[in-house]
Amino acid sequence: MVAKSTGAEFVLVEIGGTVGDIESLPFLEAVRQLRTDMGRENTLYIHVTWLPYIGATAELKTKPTQHSVRELRSIGITPDMIVARSDNPVEDSLREKIALFCDVEKRAVVPMVTTPVLYEVPLLIERAGVADYILQRMGAPARLQPDWSEWKHLVEEVRRPKPKVKIALVGKYVELHDAYISVHEALKHAALRLGVEVELFWIHSAELEKGKNLDILKSAQGIVVPGGFGSRGIEGKIQAARLARTTKTPYLGLCLGMQLMVVEFARQVFNDEDVNSTEFDRSTTHPVIDLMPEQNQITDLGGTMRLGLYPCQLQPGTIAGRAYGVELVEERHRHRFEFNNDYREVLAEHGMRYSGISPDGRLVEIAELADHPFMLGTQFHPEFLSRPNRPHPLFLAFMEAVCQKAGVDGQLSAPVKTIQPAEMD
Repeated sequence: MVAKSTGAEFVLVEIGGTVGDIESLPFLEAVRQLRTDMGRENTLYIHVTWLPYIGATAELKTKPTQHSVRELRSIGITPDMIVARSDNPVEDSLREKIALFCDVEKRAVVPMVTTPVLYEVPLLIERAGVADYILQRMGAPARLQPDWSEWKHLVEEVRRPKPKVKIALVGKYVELHDAYISVHEALKHAALRLGVEVELFWIHSAELEKGKNLDILKSAQGIVVPGGFGSRGIEGKIQAARLARTTKTPYLGLCLGMQLMVVEFARQVFNDEDVNSTEFDRSTTHPVIDLMPEQNQITDLGGTMRLGLYPCQLQPGTIAGRAYGVELVEERHRHRFEFNNDYREVLAEHGMRYSGISPDGRLVEIAELADHPFMLGTQFHPEFLSRPNRPHPLFLAFMEAVCQKAGVDGQLSAPVKTIQPAEMD
């Protein structure tokens, strides 16, 4: 739904997704009451529905849409606009039928035909006049026509055939690709800026431990190890980090991926396979990853992780420092275990650089290897700040290294500025 706050500012509220029908009822009731609190003239309900296609009769059916609108009305919500999702073109006659039986204006029935390019959806919404209709219904002033030229160019670039680079994503939840959708999209953003296309290999880290998919991993021109929790598949991720280090394959570790990069490097330094994180082995002789001192006494885990935005001081002359091009950034965290400072000096002596640290110097935020083309890990999640037209600097630097490894001439189509949380949209 859309609700008008002060002036001409609007709040867009999405309800649904994966919470389930019964679980969503309290949210629907809250939205129903919101219209009473804010006034009917200041709220607008948008219902997204699906038009199934019946192959036998070669027609789209509106009956499910009619039933869903009836169900919403039964709990006190009457849609003002219907977005009709479909894999097939939606004829005007069908829009008229939906408008008639769902009691909305024909203008308010918006066909949304499936597109192979996700980023084309805003253009389709603009073409359907959705924004202008909402402003008119909410009594807001008419807007200046937006300049979509940059976004249109983006969509054209996505459609354009491009050379492919092979990247292996080694994770614990690869059965459900959406578990890593932010990482996947951030890779695509960076690849798009460099004029290449990502061919992503999904590799289960637990399968690597059994000797499976090792040939696929070896064929990759870049390796990404994202975050995760629990001991399952940990040795497979460490195996991926070892292969990246020994073969000089570009490596990007995110949160747990950074911690396991440190574990693998320390095992090589100490020549001891017992090196580990205390998250997985509390009796390890070399706990290179450990709880922060203030976390040691916590028994009720709950929301005690390091969550949200934290500043990171970049070190000049490092891969991360060159990628960002600024001295201080803020990035989003979601973890409990940290780099153990007792091992900072000894690992630095063997080639590990701490290219990003907290301003007080207590926490390692980014670690990288000095004698490697690109082997870098972040304690935070840079994928959350990447955008299609503003790829994250670290993903962009990683993708440049991948292009070099692949022998592909990846060229920046435009300068990239550092993304800050205030710029998120």
